[in-house]
Amino acid sequence: MFESQSPQPTSQALLQSLNEPQRTAVTLPPTSALVLAGAGSGKTRVLTTRIAWLLMTAQVSPQGVLAVTFTNKAAKEMLTRLASMVPVTVRTMWIGTFHGLCNRFLRTHWREANLPQSFTIMDTQDQLSMIKRIIKAANIDDEKYPPKQMTWFISSAKEEGMRANAVEAYDDYTRKQVEIYQLYEATCQREGVVDFAELLLRSYEVLANNEALREHYNARFRHILVDEFQDTNTLQYKWLRLLAGKQAAVFAVGDDDQSIYSFRGAKVANMQRFEHDFAPAKLIKLEQNYRSFGNILDAANALIRNNQGRLGKELWTDRGHGEPIRVFQGYSDGEEASYVIDAVKTAINEGVSLDEVAILYRSNAQSRLFEHGLFNARIPYRVYGGLRFFERAEIKHAMAYLRLINNPEDDNAFLRVVNFPPRGIGAKSIENLQNVSKSNGVTLWQAACSGGAGGRAQAAMAQFIGLVESMRIATKALVLPETVRHLIEASGLIAHYRVEKDGQDRVENLEELVSAADTFLRETGGVLHTEELNGELTENVDPITAFLSHASLEAGDTQALEGRAALQMMSVHSAKGLEFDYVFITGLEEGLFPHDNSLNDDGGLEEERRLMYVAVTRAKKRLHLSLAQMRMLHGQTRYNVPSRFIDELPAELMQWLSAKPKNFLDTPSTSFDTRSDWNATSRASDRDTGGFRIGQQVKHTKFGTGVIISAEGSGKNTQVEVNFTQHGIKRLALEFAKLTAA
Repeated sequence: MFESQSPQPTSQALLQSLNEPQRTAVTLPPTSALVLAGAGSGKTRVLTTRIAWLLMTAQVSPQGVLAVTFTNKAAKEMLTRLASMVPVTVRTMWIGTFHGLCNRFLRTHWREANLPQSFTIMDTQDQLSMIKRIIKAANIDDEKYPPKQMTWFISSAKEEGMRANAVEAYDDYTRKQVEIYQLYEATCQREGVVDFAELLLRSYEVLANNEALREHYNARFRHILVDEFQDTNTLQYKWLRLLAGKQAAVFAVGDDDQSIYSFRGAKVANMQRFEHDFAPAKLIKLEQNYRSFGNILDAANALIRNNQGRLGKELWTDRGHGEPIRVFQGYSDGEEASYVIDAVKTAINEGVSLDEVAILYRSNAQSRLFEHGLFNARIPYRVYGGLRFFERAEIKHAMAYLRLINNPEDDNAFLRVVNFPPRGIGAKSIENLQNVSKSNGVTLWQAACSGGAGGRAQAAMAQFIGLVESMRIATKALVLPETVRHLIEASGLIAHYRVEKDGQDRVENLEELVSAADTFLRETGGVLHTEELNGELTENVDPITAFLSHASLEAGDTQALEGRAALQMMSVHSAKGLEFDYVFITGLEEGLFPHDNSLNDDGGLEEERRLMYVAVTRAKKRLHLSLAQMRMLHGQTRYNVPSRFIDELPAELMQWLSAKPKNFLDTPSTSFDTRSDWNATSRASDRDTGGFRIGQQVKHTKFGTGVIISAEGSGKNTQVEVNFTQHGIKRLALEFAKLTAA
């Protein structure tokens, strides 16, 4: 698969296309080295060429090389390149991911690892199922100790190299978690299975406890090469140290300025630790960038200089300065989205392929407004590394509840949420219900109401029926956005995802669904036009039905994108390692990017800045930055000040396409003064606000009393923002909000 029939270059020919620092790195003597590889500096070429150089100059045999990557794709690419560069068989070389190499090690040394020869690797779903079994068998409260939370607890402990008996428990809750961890370990050992984290931990323990085996591998692997070194976690670093011993030359390639995965356990400090533990003879900096124009790189350099404790480098290019960075500030998130869509249309007219255009955002929930705009503009797009907004599981769950309160006879909606969040209705009970439904010719809802589930599950089924009915009654007088908000809370979806390790994104998406309903209501008034077979247009004036139809249409047919160029949409985290001609970095506001959560974490702000650095360096030719003064995000209206990251970019590199805000960081985003200038037109005392005025105290059926603080539009299109005493700021369409004077 990886063998090449084409002539391989000589050892000197390998070096011809390299610049001086790259050549220095490739031809280093057999000592440990740290290669600081900036974005777009050709690190993959250097890493692969280093291996080829060692092989072709007979400094090492193929069996004496171990190379670690972070993805299977990167490992495959490295093997393919090597096959075209060296006249040796590369298929048997130890090149792969941490998990892949540890699996290979344990398959060879299964006895030493106290594993069966045919041990099985569990995926995350298998692991979750096992923990559920353990918790149930031990009669432990799964609401107090959610299984998904326990998988995170166990994996995190393993990634720090800790067995259950090494975890310090200072309280009863942690002691119970440790007990579950111990039961889990015993079950895995009894059944002969391992999870992903166990692959590395078990390999580390075998090397640490078996001196003869450790010395064998220390002697075998004379050269160890590691890609993306800044992304290593505690255990990965300890494993590498054991494997290297005192003799191996460790060639570590990474970029501390692109360390953005601390939430996965990555430790940027490992790069400084490497200098202490391995005493590399040389620190090599790859600073020439082959991707971007000068203005983009100068902006990235200026931004990242604000971080402390960096190893330090300055990206440069010989491609010239290029265009200035375009910056746009919209009044609202809708105006920001319109700007981005218009700029994309301009790029298309300039002949830019859609595959070379990317919209980046800090929070996945931000994608919804851009998806809406692209859908309306008929511009094809893909959500890289994820799903479109209305295709995400949590959104489908919420929409299923909305479908049920609108039409309880909807069997598909019923099946989706009858046991989600889990309420003790198992597969057997659902099967019984389906049999009753089929034999009696009734819907699942009707079968459930008649006691068709049977057995112990009937009580849980009755509770579910009561929940749906209570939500229908509670939302009867509410407008669409308020209905959606009530459903995601009353159904338990928000509470369910809040306790998950990676649930924050799902919570934000659910909250953004409220914004989607609000946008739909404002744009359509809750009316969706449909065409009947006779060609006549009719109006569907039921807002819930109209919104459900709108969501189905906007989800679209993704198969239609196959083979077509499409704009790329993704979170900044997903963008790492990618590059595009035109890049839009959106939502550059304090609290969003940098994210609120980062401001409370030690080192969080610096990681956010590294994330911004990654975003900036994705752009090759043109970079757009955008922000909104007012944003409806997660169902809440926010008034924003621009991100500090914009203020950290040199003014001479930027071209403002809107009025530049003054005193970026002088006013906190929670102060109403931040919008005193741009909201002046909304404050006119004679503004048509449907009989209300700015500053008037009003009452709402759900949110209670509040004060109108701004308004836009007129007549039926009037929207007001009310600062409610108990619920904060809400944006409401006057036509539907049913406000009354307090």
